[in-house]
Amino acid sequence: MNIPEMLDELKRKVLKDEKLKEEILATRKDKNPVGAFCKKCRELGYPIYDMDLINAGEEFYAEMKRSTNGGGENSPVLEGEDDFYELFFAGLEEKV
Repeated sequence: MNIPEMLDELKRKVLKDEKLKEEILATRKDKNPVGAFCKKCRELGYPIYDMDLINAGEEFYAEMKRSTNGGGENSPVLEGEDDFYELFFAGLEEKV
Protein backbone atom coordinates (compact mmCIF):
# COMPACT_ATOMS: atom_id res chain seq x y z
CA MET A 1 0.00 0.00 0.00
CA ASN A 2 1.37 3.44 -0.88
CA ILE A 3 1.17 6.61 1.23
CA PRO A 4 -2.06 8.00 -0.29
CA GLU A 5 -3.78 4.63 0.11
CA MET A 6 -2.66 4.34 3.73
CA LEU A 7 -3.85 7.88 4.47
CA ASP A 8 -7.23 7.19 2.84
CA GLU A 9 -7.69 4.04 4.89
CA LEU A 10 -6.61 5.83 8.06
CA LYS A 11 -8.99 8.70 7.36
CA ARG A 12 -11.90 6.28 7.03
CA LYS A 13 -11.00 4.76 10.42
CA VAL A 14 -10.58 8.15 12.05
CA LEU A 15 -13.94 9.39 10.81
CA LYS A 16 -15.64 6.40 12.49
CA ASP A 17 -13.81 6.74 15.84
CA GLU A 18 -14.11 10.03 17.72
CA LYS A 19 -11.39 9.13 20.26
CA LEU A 20 -8.95 8.27 17.48
CA LYS A 21 -9.88 11.48 15.69
CA GLU A 22 -9.03 13.49 18.82
CA GLU A 23 -5.68 11.69 19.11
CA ILE A 24 -4.83 12.38 15.47
CA LEU A 25 -5.88 16.03 15.71
CA ALA A 26 -3.80 16.42 18.88
CA THR A 27 -0.66 15.63 16.89
CA ARG A 28 -1.02 19.01 15.20
CA LYS A 29 -0.28 20.72 18.55
CA ASP A 30 3.08 18.98 18.92
CA LYS A 31 6.25 21.04 18.36
CA ASN A 32 6.95 18.65 15.45
CA PRO A 33 3.43 17.96 14.16
CA VAL A 34 4.42 15.94 11.09
CA GLY A 35 6.70 13.74 13.20
CA ALA A 36 4.00 13.24 15.83
CA PHE A 37 1.45 12.40 13.15
CA CYS A 38 3.75 9.86 11.51
CA LYS A 39 4.54 8.29 14.88
CA LYS A 40 0.81 7.89 15.54
CA CYS A 41 0.38 6.36 12.08
CA ARG A 42 3.06 3.78 12.87
CA GLU A 43 1.42 3.01 16.22
CA LEU A 44 -1.74 2.27 14.27
CA GLY A 45 0.07 -0.06 11.87
CA TYR A 46 0.72 2.33 8.97
CA PRO A 47 4.46 2.51 8.19
CA ILE A 48 4.53 6.22 7.41
CA TYR A 49 7.68 8.23 8.14
CA ASP A 50 8.20 11.97 7.87
CA MET A 51 10.35 11.99 4.76
CA ASP A 52 8.24 9.31 3.06
CA LEU A 53 5.15 11.47 3.56
CA ILE A 54 6.87 14.58 2.23
CA ASN A 55 8.50 12.72 -0.65
CA ALA A 56 5.21 11.09 -1.69
CA GLY A 57 3.66 14.52 -2.12
CA GLU A 58 6.65 15.84 -4.02
CA GLU A 59 6.64 12.85 -6.38
CA PHE A 60 2.92 13.16 -6.98
CA TYR A 61 3.27 16.86 -7.76
CA ALA A 62 6.20 16.22 -10.10
CA GLU A 63 4.15 13.61 -12.00
CA MET A 64 1.25 16.03 -12.31
CA LYS A 65 3.55 18.78 -13.50
CA ARG A 66 5.15 16.54 -16.13
CA SER A 67 1.76 15.37 -17.38
CA THR A 68 0.50 18.88 -18.13
CA ASN A 69 1.88 20.48 -21.23
CA GLY A 70 5.01 18.37 -21.08
CA GLY A 71 5.98 19.86 -17.74
CA GLY A 72 7.33 23.02 -19.29
CA GLU A 73 7.21 26.56 -18.00
CA ASN A 74 3.60 26.94 -19.12
CA SER A 75 2.37 24.13 -16.86
CA PRO A 76 -0.24 25.31 -14.38
CA VAL A 77 0.76 25.90 -10.78
CA LEU A 78 -0.91 23.29 -8.58
CA GLU A 79 -0.68 24.89 -5.17
CA GLY A 80 -1.07 22.62 -2.19
CA GLU A 81 -1.46 19.51 -4.30
CA ASP A 82 1.86 18.15 -3.06
CA ASP A 83 1.05 18.11 0.65
CA PHE A 84 -0.66 14.86 1.61
CA TYR A 85 -0.35 15.79 5.29
CA GLU A 86 -2.40 18.97 4.88
CA LEU A 87 -4.83 17.27 2.52
CA PHE A 88 -5.41 14.54 5.13
CA PHE A 89 -6.35 17.07 7.80
CA ALA A 90 -8.41 19.13 5.38
CA GLY A 91 -10.43 15.97 4.73
CA LEU A 92 -10.99 15.50 8.46
CA GLU A 93 -12.01 19.10 9.02
CA GLU A 94 -14.35 18.96 6.05
CA LYS A 95 -16.30 16.20 7.82
CA VAL A 96 -16.63 18.11 11.10
